[in-house]
Amino acid sequence: MDLIQELIKEGYLKTPRIIKAFRKIKREYFTLSKSREEAEANYPLSIGYGQTISQPLTVAFMIELLNPQPGEKILDVGSGSGWTTALLAEIVGPEGKVYAIERIPELKAFGEANATKFDFVTSKRAEFFIGDGTKGLPELSPFDKIHVGAAAAEIPHPLLAQLAIGGKMVIPEGIESQDIVLVERKGPNEYKKKRFPGFLFVPLIPG
Repeated sequence: MDLIQELIKEGYLKTPRIIKAFRKIKREYFTLSKSREEAEANYPLSIGYGQTISQPLTVAFMIELLNPQPGEKILDVGSGSGWTTALLAEIVGPEGKVYAIERIPELKAFGEANATKFDFVTSKRAEFFIGDGTKGLPELSPFDKIHVGAAAAEIPHPLLAQLAIGGKMVIPEGIESQDIVLVERKGPNEYKKKRFPGFLFVPLIPG
């Protein structure tokens, strides 16, 4: 059974447009060459600089929670290899836009080059920035959805502020072990949170 079929069978992939994106935007295009043979494996892979390309199960779970829609504007924090950025760019379609922020310049370049393989960068459907992910991109906010690929000790207030009313954010939170938190902004100062325990991420580092 291939990886995508396995994720469907286990209930992590459910939505047809998300499944279609996973079939097209394969993880093998976003790994280091030495890890390419492991791209179909359901565990994280190193991309250098102490960072990883996440386990496919986790990426599928978070994107399904986020429920991105065609035409939406999305912020991808801690973009790393560019895989999640490219998946989101595929899902939001030509009318949508994904802004990716990464603090490590070499990984920003790596992720941008990987996303270019699918024409997302030249078409402006995905745009990559070097910066502090905990601060987001306030000048480009609000965002319909925010995806965070590293664990925060607590959810950064700037990211909450940059979420559109009615929007959703998925973010890992915790230090020793992490919950994935689904945040829905219901009003100017009203946020609904739902937690899903039992995950492990690299830390979200300010600066």
